[in-house]
Amino acid sequence: MRIPLRRDGHDEGMTDRDDFLVWVRTALHDAELALHNGDAAPRRALWSRNEPVSVLGAWRSAHGQQELDKLFSALAKTFSDCRSFVFELQTFDVSGDMAYTVGLEHTSAVADGEPRAYTLRATQVYRREDGEWRVAHRHADTVNE
Repeated sequence: MRIPLRRDGHDEGMTDRDDFLVWVRTALHDAELALHNGDAAPRRALWSRNEPVSVLGAWRSAHGQQELDKLFSALAKTFSDCRSFVFELQTFDVSGDMAYTVGLEHTSAVADGEPRAYTLRATQVYRREDGEWRVAHRHADTVNE
């Protein structure tokens, strides 16, 4: 099931779910696009600074703030020239200050100097901290077609 996302701004009639989806569609999407263009800063800015944080990645994993910093920096160095990044959201939920997404990330970028196109299955867990959504956990693996 593909869930349509709105790109419009916040309004009084928006629910927590609506607000979360706007954040996924804008800030989170833009941070992932930046990472695939070689800039890890926007992604790191959206991640929680509270423990625990973890990544079980398609290529590398990390646990804790220091490992996360090293992982995101290393990943950014491998990517450039992102021609396309599409997050196909399959399901999500928001419950209080916790949320999750499950979807497919379709990416076309230069990785390690070679043009690549690939799809990752990605599940992420989020916490709302000081009124802002932050990523706390990511699990992704490559889809073999």
